[in-house]
Amino acid sequence: MADDANRVTLRRKITLANGVALIVGSIVGSGIFVSPAGVFLYTRSVAASLVVWTLSGAFSAVGAVCFAELGTCIARSGGDYAYILEAFGDLPAFLYLWVVLLVIRPCTQAVVALTFAQYAAKPFFPTCEPPPVAVSLLAAACLCLLTAVNCVSVRWSMRVQNVFTWGKLIALVAIIVAGVYHIFTGGTSNFENAFEGKYDVGSIALAFYSGLFAFGGWNFLNFVTEELQDPYKNLPRAIWIAMPIVTLIYVLANLAYFAVVSADEMLSSAAVAVTFGNKMFGALSWTVPVFVALSTFGGVNGILFTSSRLFLTGARQGHLPQVLAYVHVTRCTPVPSLVVTCVVSLLMVTNSNVFTLINYFSLVLWLSIGACIGALLWLRVSQPHLHRPITVHLALPVSFLLCCVFLIAVSAVTEPLNAVIGLLVIVAGIPVYYLCVKTRNEGKSIRKFNESMTVFIQKLFNVVSLDDDDDNHREDNDDDEKVIK
Repeated sequence: MADDANRVTLRRKITLANGVALIVGSIVGSGIFVSPAGVFLYTRSVAASLVVWTLSGAFSAVGAVCFAELGTCIARSGGDYAYILEAFGDLPAFLYLWVVLLVIRPCTQAVVALTFAQYAAKPFFPTCEPPPVAVSLLAAACLCLLTAVNCVSVRWSMRVQNVFTWGKLIALVAIIVAGVYHIFTGGTSNFENAFEGKYDVGSIALAFYSGLFAFGGWNFLNFVTEELQDPYKNLPRAIWIAMPIVTLIYVLANLAYFAVVSADEMLSSAAVAVTFGNKMFGALSWTVPVFVALSTFGGVNGILFTSSRLFLTGARQGHLPQVLAYVHVTRCTPVPSLVVTCVVSLLMVTNSNVFTLINYFSLVLWLSIGACIGALLWLRVSQPHLHRPITVHLALPVSFLLCCVFLIAVSAVTEPLNAVIGLLVIVAGIPVYYLCVKTRNEGKSIRKFNESMTVFIQKLFNVVSLDDDDDNHREDNDDDEKVIK
C-alpha cells in the first residue's frame, strides 16, 4: 500500500470564502441582469413581485439548509447524485445522472456561455445584434479557456470564481445605488398603485417558479464537498453567509429596476439591466453589457467546476466510463471529466435553439431536488444512527418537499408537453442502465477496445485513478501541486 505522500486524491483547496463565492457566483448569473420581468409578467404588481423575490430567497435558503444536513452526513462530492444513490440505490441515481449530465448541465452551461458571448460582443455592435457565428465562437472560446484553467489548477479556478463574483456584485451594487438615488430624488411614480395586479393561484405559482429559477445554484457547493476545507463547518457556514447576501441583492436590485423602468418597459425589454443602464448611466451605459458578460463568465466557471465533479463521482460509482474518474498526476484535477463536460457543451453552443431545451426539464429539475429531500427523510428512518453534524428541524424538509410537489404539479399542468418530454428522457435511461451498467455484457473485443482507450487517455492527459479510500476526506496542505514519485 502506497504511503500518504504518493496518494492521488482530490485536494481540499476550497476555503470558506471560496465556497461563498461559488454559491453566490453560481446563483447570480445572467438572470438578474436580463430577465427579472419573469416574475412581474405573472403578478403585474410591483409589491407582489418584491414579495415573491423575498419568499423565493427564503425558500431557497430552506432548501440549502436541508442540503447542508445531507452534505455533512454524506461528505463526498456528487451532490444530488450522491444523496439519491445513498438513499435509493443505483437505478434512481443513474437516471438522475443520465438526465442532468447528458442534457441539463451541458444545456445550462451552453446557455450561460452564449449569454456571455452575446453581451461581451455587444459593445462592438452598438447599433445591431452581434452575428450568430461570432457569438457561438466566443461562447466556445469561453468554454475552452475556463476548461483549461480548471484543468491546470483548482486554486486558479477558485480565483476566477472569486474575481468574477466580485465583479458581478459590484455591478449589482452600482445598479442598487443608482436606483436608491433615483427614489430619494423623487423617482417614485412607478410605485403608485404598487399592489394592483393578478393574484390568482396559477399566476402566483408561475411567478414563484420564475423567482426560484433565478435562485438556481444554491446547492452547487454540495457537488464539491471532498474539496472543501473542513466541510462539516464550512458547508453550512457558506450557505448561511451566501443565501442572505443573494436574497438581499436580488430584492434591492429589483427595487431599483422598478424605480427606474416602467411596467411596459419591464415587459418589453429583452434585458432589463441594459434598459436601466441606458436611462441611468448615460455615457457609461456600455458598462452594463460588460458587467453582464463578467457575471455570466463566472457562472460558466461555477457550472463547469461542479459538473466535472459530478461526472467524476458517477464514474467512481461505475455509472460512467471509469476513465472519467481519473485525475492529473501532479495537479490532482479531473481532466477527463472536465474535457468531456466541455466537449458536450461545445456541441450545444452550435445550436441556437439550446434555450428551448432548458424549458423541457424544469419538471425534472424539481423532481431531482424533491428526490434529495425525500432522501434526507428516508435516511433518517433507514439509517437513524448515521453521523449527522447538522440536523435540521423536521418541519423544514417536510414543508420544502410539499412545495416541490406543488411546483412539479404546476409545471405538469401548465406545460404538459414539456413534462411528457422530460419524463420520456428519464424513462429512456432505464434500458441504458440495464444494458450498459447493470449487466456489463462486454465482449472480448469491446473490453480490449475500452482498455486501449483508457490507456490512450491516461497517456494523453497524464492522469491516473484516484486512491479511493478514507484518506480522500483528510485535510491537505496548501501546495498547488502534488508530485507522484
